[in-house]
Amino acid sequence: MDQQTSSTLDTEDLRLARMFKALGNPVRLEILRQLASCERCICGDIVAALPLAQSTVSQHLKVLKDAGLILGEIEGPATCYCLDDEGLEWFRLRVADFLPQARPLSTLINLSELKLP
Repeated sequence: MDQQTSSTLDTEDLRLARMFKALGNPVRLEILRQLASCERCICGDIVAALPLAQSTVSQHLKVLKDAGLILGEIEGPATCYCLDDEGLEWFRLRVADFLPQARPLSTLINLSELKLP
């Protein structure tokens, strides 16, 4: 996002954009799926489930945490992660605010009038 674009967006728009950007990576989506399937997960368990180095997984976790999608809590020598329920609910509500305004393709095109080869 360039400086001019970011200056026209409000704080909530920038937060939403960070969340979308974080979700734009398939590894991060997989991490979210793993965290959704359990209440809490230690970083080492996430690393064990993915074919990536620990440092790479840690970077993905940082992006998700910075975006407000997950929480991380240090427990002794390990960091335990979980979904950020408040952040995910905020994201869901913001997406719901503008997606109903989008019209499905079927309302824009009368498929019966299309002449296909």
